[in-house]
Amino acid sequence: MSAIEVIGKRHSVRKFTDAPVPQEDIEKMIKAATLAPSGKNVQNWHFVVVKNQQMIQDMAKAVEARNIELSGFAETDQDRKFSKMIKYHTVFKNAPVVILVYVGPYPASGLELIKASGASMDEIHTFLKPSPGIQNIGAAMQNLQLAAADMGYGGCWMTGCNYAAKQIEEVVGFSKEGYQLACMTPIGVPENTSQMSPPRKPVEEVMTVIE
Repeated sequence: MSAIEVIGKRHSVRKFTDAPVPQEDIEKMIKAATLAPSGKNVQNWHFVVVKNQQMIQDMAKAVEARNIELSGFAETDQDRKFSKMIKYHTVFKNAPVVILVYVGPYPASGLELIKASGASMDEIHTFLKPSPGIQNIGAAMQNLQLAAADMGYGGCWMTGCNYAAKQIEEVVGFSKEGYQLACMTPIGVPENTSQMSPPRKPVEEVMTVIE
């Protein structure tokens, strides 16, 4: 199977069978993730694999509790939609494995010089907005998702429940100096083997060619 075919095979999977995911397969996915490009080769990622089913359920409960807490501050109709997103923020509770991806420090090239030049806070914020350190994590997560799909598993790249990152970390009991939760993915055998992806924008709409 070509790389393009593997990419087309990846879908966001939110329902899984009870089939276990062997540790050997998990390690292959993580290995694929670590082969992602990384600025300055910093490799500022760390992967926490959660297989304990009670802990996964406790993580979901922690997200639910945090969602209820924050929903109490909703004042607009848009804010009130937040509480309805909880079913998407806890889909990982149905998976046999959940992988948390942490991001560590990344030295942005030129940041200190830009500060020394007298740049305003707005200019500094604009400079940091592309978040090169997070881009490393994105590349790693993409590799992990593609490897999972190629091996017959499914996953779902999740950042929606990051508002409960602290609570999730307390449940898991993991901490590493300078690192914080960036994203997560459930991993398992898809319940539905005929997956469909939502429509993509046409290439002409998202591409500009300058000759």
